Amino acid sequence: MSLPPLSLYIHIPWCIKKCPYCDFNSHAVKADTPEAAYIDTLLKDLAEDVLRYSITRPISSIFIGGGTPSLFSPESINRLLRGIEQQLTLKPEIEITLEANPGTFESHKFAEFRALGINRLSIGIQSFNDVLLNRLGRVHSSREAIIAAEIAQHSGFDNFNLDLMFGLPGANPDDSQSDVATAISLKPTHISFYQLTLEPNTYFHKFPPQLPNDELIFDTQKRGQQLLAEYGYEQYEVSAYSQLGLQCQHNVNYWQFGDYLGIGAGAHGKITLALPQAIIRTVKPKSPEQYLSDIHKLAAATAIPVAELPLEFIMNQLRLKQGFTAENYFAKTGLKITTLEPALSESLQQDLLINQNGRYFCSAQGWNFMDNILEKFMP
Repeated sequence: MSLPPLSLYIHIPWCIKKCPYCDFNSHAVKADTPEAAYIDTLLKDLAEDVLRYSITRPISSIFIGGGTPSLFSPESINRLLRGIEQQLTLKPEIEITLEANPGTFESHKFAEFRALGINRLSIGIQSFNDVLLNRLGRVHSSREAIIAAEIAQHSGFDNFNLDLMFGLPGANPDDSQSDVATAISLKPTHISFYQLTLEPNTYFHKFPPQLPNDELIFDTQKRGQQLLAEYGYEQYEVSAYSQLGLQCQHNVNYWQFGDYLGIGAGAHGKITLALPQAIIRTVKPKSPEQYLSDIHKLAAATAIPVAELPLEFIMNQLRLKQGFTAENYFAKTGLKITTLEPALSESLQQDLLINQNGRYFCSAQGWNFMDNILEKFMP
């Protein structure tokens, strides 16, 4: 059996301040944050997964996310990467991404991170407008955001992403147009351009800010997409735009229903042991305290029921502009294309999906009504 590509996700759950819109597993950093102990536990966590799932496949990408991983010292990140190298085989062309936020405290470390072998940064800008940044509860300024991107380039990062949000409280399409233009001027290889949503269990969900209406948000999105396209940023996923050949390989592996180990507090993983009966979802303890105390007793692993595989595959694969083929579907799930019926035929008949030379992908209408498509595939 041919197994899918394998990536590694590492979660570091601390940040300077919890943003009011953030629903990720993140916690405000303290003076006594157990940085050294957390690195120890990450490496122990990895060793247990490698043994439990008999991992011999090479790793094609590593993504260190959070939280704000760049808060950790270069010494700690170095110990983490060297420990990973001792346990796993890394592909020569491996993509290693580190998430970072603007700010002098973090950006002055960029050159050291690059020297350790990290070859891609993802910088959480969100906006270059100080008024909007303040409404989002961000701790950096627009000037610091620009400087961070410039430092990334000067530090040797020829591959980096800038995150931008649109549909912000009190914003209009011109604000986002300006944000996109500023981001493009900084010459990143990748831009994430996504809508602010009010997620459950966040401050904004409990106390909703006044957001632009749907018509303004749609106009904002279209204008931003047009500007990105004009400057060679191709949309390859719902909210991801890259220069030619510079898509985020780690995230593409997720969306292509590839495998990934997940280590760290609250990290999730997906491991294929056999098709179709043994595709495993893993999850680690969410609380940093629990994670540090006894991860092997609290970690969970469950097999994805075969009946749920069609939806699991579709909800990932249709995020990509390229869509999927029957061969892709069988290789990743062990199932025949007929198991997607009748939802597949219904979506084609309603012009939500297109079948072009055996490749299924969203139409322009389907791209805007993805939820309607996914509902059809629910078991």
